[in-house]
Amino acid sequence: MREHPVESADGTQVLGWHTDAEGPVVLLCPGLGTMPEAWPALLLPESGVRVLSWYHRGTLGSPRPVDESRVALADHVADAVAVLDAAGVERCVVMGWSMGVMVAAELAALHPDRVSGLLLAAGVPGDLFGAMLGVAGAPRAVGRRLGVLTARTVRAFSPVVDAVLHRVPVNRVTATLMQHSGFMLPGGTDADEVAKAVRRFLGHDSGWYATLALALADVPRRELTGVGVPVTALAGKYDVLADPKQLVESVSGLPHARTRVVPTSHFMPLEAPEVIVEELRALVRRVEAVERARGASLTGGSRPRA
Repeated sequence: MREHPVESADGTQVLGWHTDAEGPVVLLCPGLGTMPEAWPALLLPESGVRVLSWYHRGTLGSPRPVDESRVALADHVADAVAVLDAAGVERCVVMGWSMGVMVAAELAALHPDRVSGLLLAAGVPGDLFGAMLGVAGAPRAVGRRLGVLTARTVRAFSPVVDAVLHRVPVNRVTATLMQHSGFMLPGGTDADEVAKAVRRFLGHDSGWYATLALALADVPRRELTGVGVPVTALAGKYDVLADPKQLVESVSGLPHARTRVVPTSHFMPLEAPEVIVEELRALVRRVEAVERARGASLTGGSRPRA
């Protein structure tokens, strides 16, 4: 994995990263404040894809924008486009996890020419906080209010929160405990790999992290009607942060969508990395078949009549 600076449309410079594996390019719209370590299977040379991604504004080496209000959904989409442009990629498969599902869906809506396929994992395309606790049967309004209240509380008391989180020891033992906590589940990733991801995540400025989340609180619930490319939706059966039913419902009107409920929590990339790679490869094959058929149709339609 290599990092590189990328300048976005408003002049904000974010830190991008990419892998050097052989294969089709895939743009990864990350979960809020997550890092490459959260996707261990995609970092391996045998993943079969070359991944492009970035760190959100103000996190993990990406500077905050000069205008700190420039952290709306449109700004994250602009960063995604900038990453593609910097790599010279016109069109590719786009995948998103958690909050990244919103970015991937919005990118497909605003720039359909840049997206050849969508893989959406453990997230919803809108109403970010309304998807909380849905798996426990909580109404959207309850999840939304609790989510917003939690984020505002974290922001208000961020010095105290940081003083605690930045001192939490993260090692194989604590990672194993987290994997059996219910909030996270044991899965296909070794505890040492989980510890790497969690250790970097806990180093965030919690006040800024909450600010980033709250900036997306008003993005309304949406269904992905009109998306004309192959779509795969992977929902976590035990996901308390992103209601699996809401993700499945959001793509239910698409005739070309594949849905799969995976027995994981919200942290699907760590708990079922083999599923992520398997479904991503399958989506790439579907996209290639569609592109070939579309090209053949255009070629056939241009032939002169006998």
